[in-house]
Amino acid sequence: MNIQPLLDALDLQEDAARALADGLRAQIDDLQSRSLEAETHLEHLAITRKTVTGLADRLPAVAPDLPEHPDYPRILDTFNHATGPLRAKAVCEALGHELLPKNVEGTRAKLKRLVKSGILTEADTGNFARKA
Repeated sequence: MNIQPLLDALDLQEDAARALADGLRAQIDDLQSRSLEAETHLEHLAITRKTVTGLADRLPAVAPDLPEHPDYPRILDTFNHATGPLRAKAVCEALGHELLPKNVEGTRAKLKRLVKSGILTEADTGNFARKA
């Protein structure tokens, strides 16, 4: 009995299995390398996040965009020194305006505008405070 054709068939199968194993090893090496790169990138991102959050409290506060009128920075300064909510009349007085109805209403309109822009909050009707 001639077993050479059987041995030749086994050689072909061995070559195919060896080629498959070599290809799989190459893929594994590539995947391990890519996995290591991804893990390193994740570590760098975590370090960056930690650094940024650690420095965030050291950044200067961004001044809010205020409408163009000299009263607005003065109004914010009044609220920065206030210990609680203020009414329009108190803000008007702090600005040094005469307590006439037109001045109080003008100040109230400015306070409402600051509420709309998200800088102040109206705790209850007529009581304004700096947003926390």
